[in-house]
Amino acid sequence: MKLVFAGTPEVAVPALDALLASGRHEVAAVITRPDAPAGRGRRLVASPVAERAEEAGIEVLKPHRPRDEDFLARLREIAPDCCPVVAYGALLPRVALDIPTHGWVNLHFSLLPAWRGAAPVQHALMAGDEVTGASTFQIEEGLDSGPVYGVVTEDVRPTDTSGDLLTRLAFAGAGLLAATMDGIEDGSLKAVPQPADGITLAPKIQVEDAQVDFAAPALRVDRVVRGCTPAPGAWTVFRGERLKLVQVAPVADRTDLAPGELAVGKNNVYAGTGSHAVELLWVQPQGKKPMKAADWARGVRIAPGERLGA
Repeated sequence: MKLVFAGTPEVAVPALDALLASGRHEVAAVITRPDAPAGRGRRLVASPVAERAEEAGIEVLKPHRPRDEDFLARLREIAPDCCPVVAYGALLPRVALDIPTHGWVNLHFSLLPAWRGAAPVQHALMAGDEVTGASTFQIEEGLDSGPVYGVVTEDVRPTDTSGDLLTRLAFAGAGLLAATMDGIEDGSLKAVPQPADGITLAPKIQVEDAQVDFAAPALRVDRVVRGCTPAPGAWTVFRGERLKLVQVAPVADRTDLAPGELAVGKNNVYAGTGSHAVELLWVQPQGKKPMKAADWARGVRIAPGERLGA
């Protein structure tokens, strides 16, 4: 088939690579978000998908809105058979959805209908899911509600952050997306409607959602930290300033600390929760780089009874 791939961040690059390497389909063009300011100089930088496409000599389309008429006209000229999508980042209007013969097929990082929305991996971790995965489905105008072509599953490991899990799913999902294109092309694959039961939503994690509540059980604190790492970053407040929590570990045999109360050992820093303590392993003070929590504690000289939290 002739394909036009739509994607923007680094997590979409493995899928583009898989389609380029398949040898079965032609990636005629790539659609991505416009260049965005980045770094201290705020200079415009192309998306990771745009950079990879340019390396491969593929035409790159960067519409400000997918309903822009010049973009739609170019897409009609290319006349794709199908448009595979991974984390493109913009809503597609009906007029665009109708252009490719086989529509737009999205790779979504959950086992649909669970975790429809922008942050499925983060929500799966924060909810304590033991198994997650990726799904390919036909895009329609509803939120991640289209019929599913295929899935791949992935076990959630006890120390996974959302970054760890998303990286594994990006590569596993890349193979699934390539296989989905093959199945659509030869007619062996048919999309199956999603069940009406089991729908959960995964809206974007806002900064305020990433604030750690130390009155919650240790397991919940750990899940929030892992689910919000690397972005937007779990955080708390210490001495009136924001402190990011990069990595913690529940400590089942330490129950003597009140929620948020800190205790410092020779090489360990503990914080109380609503159940047992967590050990702070890595933190990031405001305006500084991540550091071992023990080094941070030595620098700030924590007094007895000091606590984390507003």
